[in-house]
Amino acid sequence: MATSKLQALWNHPAGPKTIHFWAPTFKWGISIANIADFQKPPENVSYLQQIAVTCTGMIWCRCSTVIIPKNWNLFSVNVAMAATGMYQLSRKIKHDYGSEAEVNVENE
Repeated sequence: MATSKLQALWNHPAGPKTIHFWAPTFKWGISIANIADFQKPPENVSYLQQIAVTCTGMIWCRCSTVIIPKNWNLFSVNVAMAATGMYQLSRKIKHDYGSEAEVNVENE
C-alpha cells in the first residue's frame, strides 16, 4: 500500500519529477526565513516586504486551486507565506502605532 502511494506521488502531474513540485518546495525557504525573522525587533521589519509576501501568498493561494493539476504543495506554501506576512505586519503595526498611543497616554 505504501509503495502504491509513493508511486502515485512520484507519477503525479505535480510530483517530484516536475517543476510543479520543486518550485513550491524551494519557496518554503521564504516562509522559513520569515518565521526566523519573528525574533527580529519589529522596527527592523519592512512594511513593503511584508505586504509583498502577504499579497503574493494570498494571490497564489487562489491560483493554486484553479490550475490543473491541482498543486496542494503550492497552496500550502502560499498559505504559510500569507500567514507569516500578516503576522509580521501585525507586529510592525503594533510597534509603530501601539507604542505611540502608549507615549501619548503617558504624556497626558
